[in-house]
Amino acid sequence: MGRALRADAERSVRAILEAAERVLAENPGASMEQIADAAGLARTTVHRRFANRQILIEALAVSAKRQLTEAIEDAHLDTAPPLVALHRAIANTLRIKSAWRFTLGNPLAETGLATDVWTDLNARSLEFLRRAQREGLLDPAADLEWTRRVYYALIGEALHGPGADRDPDAQDPDALATRIVDTLLNGVGRRD
Repeated sequence: MGRALRADAERSVRAILEAAERVLAENPGASMEQIADAAGLARTTVHRRFANRQILIEALAVSAKRQLTEAIEDAHLDTAPPLVALHRAIANTLRIKSAWRFTLGNPLAETGLATDVWTDLNARSLEFLRRAQREGLLDPAADLEWTRRVYYALIGEALHGPGADRDPDAQDPDALATRIVDTLLNGVGRRD
């Protein structure tokens, strides 16, 4: 979609993407017709905007990953105090990832542009971790690539781990972010 869409077309695209995320999260094999029904649109409208299912999934990936990028930017990783930026980045990430559970966890949604977005996010994460290390939030000897991987794993477990949907704290991104920051910075060893 290279050129700007009219307002009504833009609303249709947004409705299709939101419906597709909901429907595919419940049933990854859902048809384009089921997505159209959930969006309250004719199947022909969905096909006019997205010629096939893979193009729709790619559009979902791009939209979700752009929103994730905006959420990370909102954390002000370059300027906010590192602990504040870390907490905010985690809470924002949890909000986006919980809204885009199908898309951000679907290997079919890995496209060229989506991969570029992930590459950028990974680089930004490492740069932030370097800054946090320079400013004393992280141990000077910490392996930052490993730290990034653990950070991502903690977010994934918080969202998708056993019982995550039953834990009241798992519904609150700020409470979860606090738990993740504490685990990342303090681990689970004894505190004397």
